[in-house]
Amino acid sequence: MTNDPHDSDADTPPGGDFVVPEEDKQEPPKWEKDVVRVERNGREFVLVGTAHISQESVDAVREVIRHEDPDRVCVELDEERYRALRREQKFEDLDLLQVIKEGKLTFLLARLALTAFQKRMGDSTGVTPGAEMAAAADTAEEMGVPVVLADRNIRTTLLRAWRLTPWYRRAELAAMLFLSLFQTEEVSEQDLSDLKQGDMISEILDELADVMPELKEVLVDERDLYMAKSIQDTPGDKVVAIVGAAHREGIARWLEHDIDPDIVEPIDVVPEKSTLSELIPWILPAIVIGLFAYGFMYGDTQQLQTAATAWVLANGILSAVGAIAALAHPVTVIVAFVAAPLTSLNPTIGAGMVTAFTQTVVAAPKVRDLHTIGEDLTEWTGWWTNRVGRVLLVFIFSSAGSAIGTFLAFGWLKNLL
Repeated sequence: MTNDPHDSDADTPPGGDFVVPEEDKQEPPKWEKDVVRVERNGREFVLVGTAHISQESVDAVREVIRHEDPDRVCVELDEERYRALRREQKFEDLDLLQVIKEGKLTFLLARLALTAFQKRMGDSTGVTPGAEMAAAADTAEEMGVPVVLADRNIRTTLLRAWRLTPWYRRAELAAMLFLSLFQTEEVSEQDLSDLKQGDMISEILDELADVMPELKEVLVDERDLYMAKSIQDTPGDKVVAIVGAAHREGIARWLEHDIDPDIVEPIDVVPEKSTLSELIPWILPAIVIGLFAYGFMYGDTQQLQTAATAWVLANGILSAVGAIAALAHPVTVIVAFVAAPLTSLNPTIGAGMVTAFTQTVVAAPKVRDLHTIGEDLTEWTGWWTNRVGRVLLVFIFSSAGSAIGTFLAFGWLKNLL
């Protein structure tokens, strides 16, 4: 052995500073790329951006929570979605007749469409939608860490999206939602990993903002603010928040400031219908009734009879055809023909509500339909074979048929002038 410094370890430079061999250097955890950290007022917020149908995200969530050992874990869920995710609220509990009576069938349709779309996407990766949120809750509970539901109520979000969208663009929004039912593209873990990258997310959100800015504001921007406030109000020196990758950067920007509750309160309420929205459903019936009244007093009797017959047949036949296309019960088809000409003159009740109610009564969904609805609706044929799905199709198709019939009948109504 020698004390000659030139014979010392090759990893020690002449200056004497020790250099860690490359093989001994610790790589940062794989999940670190999905994490954004915000420190403010002596507290640390760890935001984990996830893809909702990614096994990589499920694994990352578990590892982050265990590694960070936080005081609280926040998840991008509200009470309703949390219960559904934990199987405390199932579609077996659905009272379809009550839903129709309360006028919530459209909301149910939107919810089922989103559920079916997410499940179809999840089937391509083998991961249940929301599995990373369930994993976050499970891991937190195992560690004795309280879980905080940070997101806004889903019904509030959907109603705000609908009512804040201009009336002339609502058909486009409804079409987008309806077409999503039949999309069949598959995604891979690599696609999801790429999607979580900030530049790609920004590009997608910018595109959404260009196409439908109101939708982007409600679904993304407002929820960024709402969840940031929820996270900021969560007790603890260290808080881990599990959120979709599209929300991570926006939430992080809000957490860098003290959020005034006064700016959050307005986005947590369902806006009242605009005066125009309240009036539009009454305008068409008023015009139709006015034309019939004018024809009765001043028009030709033959033209009045022709217009009345056209109104009944156009509305009734096309609504019935819609019911037939949905494979409705024969009684429902008859009800569609009878009800459509009348409901077209009454804005408080639509043909679809009457036919959906009838279909539910004469061909009531079975336990099996309620139990498998989430899976059945991932295939387009399932909307006809599942009795709940068929009720929804009856609602959509008979309503559309009646609406088309109403406009076609104007060809005869105008002759009354």
